[in-house]
Amino acid sequence: MSIPGNAVASRSFDDARELLHGLEVPAPAAPPPLSLTGSHLGPYPAMMPPPPLPAYVGRGGGSRLPPPNGGAAITEVAAAVARGSISARQLLEQSLDALAGTGHLGAMVHLDAASLRREADVLDTEAAAGQVRGPLHGVPVTVKDVIHVTGMPTRAGSAAYESLSPAEGTGVARLRAAGALIMGKVATHEFALGVTTPQCRNPHDPEAISGGSSGGSAIAVATGVGLASLGTDTRASLRVPAALCGVVGFKPTLGRVPIDGIVPLSWTMDHLGPIARTVADASAVLEVLAGPGGLGSGPGRTRSRPVVGVVPAILEEADGAVADAVDGALGVLSGLGCPVSVVPGPGSEDLDVANALGLLISRSEAAAFHRSQGTDLDRCIPEVRDQLRAAQEITAVDYLEAQRQRSALADRTLAALAGVDVLVTPTTPVPAPSRDDYEDYLLVLSRNAIIWSLVGSPALSLPCGAAGRLPIGVQLTAAPGAERLLARIGTMLEQALAAR
Repeated sequence: MSIPGNAVASRSFDDARELLHGLEVPAPAAPPPLSLTGSHLGPYPAMMPPPPLPAYVGRGGGSRLPPPNGGAAITEVAAAVARGSISARQLLEQSLDALAGTGHLGAMVHLDAASLRREADVLDTEAAAGQVRGPLHGVPVTVKDVIHVTGMPTRAGSAAYESLSPAEGTGVARLRAAGALIMGKVATHEFALGVTTPQCRNPHDPEAISGGSSGGSAIAVATGVGLASLGTDTRASLRVPAALCGVVGFKPTLGRVPIDGIVPLSWTMDHLGPIARTVADASAVLEVLAGPGGLGSGPGRTRSRPVVGVVPAILEEADGAVADAVDGALGVLSGLGCPVSVVPGPGSEDLDVANALGLLISRSEAAAFHRSQGTDLDRCIPEVRDQLRAAQEITAVDYLEAQRQRSALADRTLAALAGVDVLVTPTTPVPAPSRDDYEDYLLVLSRNAIIWSLVGSPALSLPCGAAGRLPIGVQLTAAPGAERLLARIGTMLEQALAAR
């Protein structure tokens, strides 16, 4: 059934259904969709050894990367608070000063300075008494406004939703128990149903978008309003804004971090994870979010020189400046001793399928949630209203078929990774677009990212160059459970790019 109107969302749903109906039907014995239980946190899938992969020959060059945002690592900051060489109150005041100069970017949506000063003083008193809560003691952290925090309202970026006394979930509770100072709420694309956060401005160019849906999180970190931010990622919502704002976004393995205490977008695809200044900072926060035992040891396969995979077609489809920057990053990894090889996929067709499946699955689940809440769609921004109304027309058959195709896509994608440790792609195919055109980028910005949310693999975006003033991000992905491997390779690349 075609949805009336000319909205990008409506046309996208029609295209997604048409693509779904043209796919070969998987065998009935195909496994069910990936669960949220964390059951895939283990070794790589058993499969035949892959054939040798051809070496990658890049185009050379690549744009230069400005040094990462300066300052001590989060773990060093927390240690300094513990020994009294800096105070949580001083860190808070630095964050408030940064906010005062960047309010026009629209990142912060709730902050109570008086309450924060009292909490910072409590943290300093505890540190002076030798009572350090954990590895984030005194570190200021912001939280995306679809995640509940006790004592703070949750509005999810919408005039149609408000929860004034929400119960915070496991993720926020773990940050608090580790000593983090929860600064306040930062902006989100309404209900996290987009990748642009149109009410915000990019800190590198105010006429460009910040990306989304965790746009406020990326802006806050990029401008020093907190050293990290807790966001969500369903299709691409940590990685896209991190790439467009020049910071690091780390989506964990599906099920790694509990997703209770949020306004859900898609209960079978939602992830909780950090945005931070560096890979090391993001990894430190993710270790806390993962809970007892942290990230564990990861998959059993290890190599002294990780093998890096690349799909040339994905680079060829990217904007020229983006392709050059990511090609330069591949050259740096090769120079560090990591063999770079061409892998057969996921290719363009898989990315198209992933975008279609992700749209149908996530928006069906979002529409079901908002119907149960009685959300007044007329109070939503046009893009979100159109998505939710279009999603109400998706049939149960199409939804279930999309989930079955998701399993088949996961099988193909993980098989393609069998011969490599990490796959490198552009995070987004283009740099940050103009704010005037944001509605045209519902599927464009998420194109290279959504497949990893569907498959459940961890994915890391870090800066690798710039197109003029606008940052460019490179995405590293690996098999489920391999967050520590991604962090190791990402840190190597980050440091080498900065040194270059």
